[in-house]
Amino acid sequence: MTGFPAARPRRLRRTPAMRRLVAETSLSPSQLVLPMFVAEGAIEPRPITSMPGVVQHSRESLRKAAASAVEAGVGGLMLFGIPESKDAAGSGGVDPDGILNVPIADVVSEVGDATVVMSDLCLDEFSDHGHCGVLADDGSVDNDATLERYAAMALAQAAAGVHVVGPSGMMDGQVGVIREALDAAGRADVAILAYSAKYASAFYAPFREAVASALHGDRRAYQQDPANGREAIREVALDLSEGADMVMVKPALGFLDVLREVASVSDVPVGAYNVSGEYSMIEAAAAAGYLDREAAVLEVLTSIRRAGADIVLTYWAADVADWLSR
Repeated sequence: MTGFPAARPRRLRRTPAMRRLVAETSLSPSQLVLPMFVAEGAIEPRPITSMPGVVQHSRESLRKAAASAVEAGVGGLMLFGIPESKDAAGSGGVDPDGILNVPIADVVSEVGDATVVMSDLCLDEFSDHGHCGVLADDGSVDNDATLERYAAMALAQAAAGVHVVGPSGMMDGQVGVIREALDAAGRADVAILAYSAKYASAFYAPFREAVASALHGDRRAYQQDPANGREAIREVALDLSEGADMVMVKPALGFLDVLREVASVSDVPVGAYNVSGEYSMIEAAAAAGYLDREAAVLEVLTSIRRAGADIVLTYWAADVADWLSR
């Protein structure tokens, strides 16, 4: 034989220690954000049927679960409020005594700066029509009227002590309006995690049970078409120009190609939301004995990180933090 010996890549896979040493992608609890739901009037946690293991919290159970997640090392918490009553304007979202703003203050009081407390900034949980914005007379979402509500929500969440707001409605100009409102109120310290590429996806169905959504119809007129990839890059560029501190792709698994492209152009941290349907299908398969739950979860989250996510929102965040500490 002449020349170099044949390459043998398997040498670098031979033992667990070797595989750890040469792993190209890491997964750490500090990179994970746990979405959490809190329901007005709840006395104890309420199971969410389509999301086994996930609950609508009471205010007290939310505090305890938040503290537990922080102790496990989870990097952040994303809070969603579920009001007892809703109206066309989504008034509960701006109410300082409402079911999102009061729990923000509860959690910040409980954990302080030990983790990053985030809050969803959207009207869908609070509106009686289930859309992400204010409706015009013809039933369409009025973009500019919605921006006024988003600015008010941002100020209410900032007053409650939130560290990061997450505008998720896909309204044109939402980041710029929110940034301007926060800065004018002396809250330049509050960061914006922009849902920059949020697709109209079938994988949100369990989430709609989780927040008791009133939606009839769909949100395809303002969320992105799953057929489009380049459009996501334009959306990200707009959000970055308006002052987004972080950008995000949602859902994660069906859009790993988009996530890779976003990560290649973004000069701020990139998030991905491992959404409810992705969670539920693995939980269902694991419950049926079709796959190993822990191995599947870790593989999925690692793939999202490998595609370019710096931050992953996932309902498994606390579980994974426990597994990785072993």
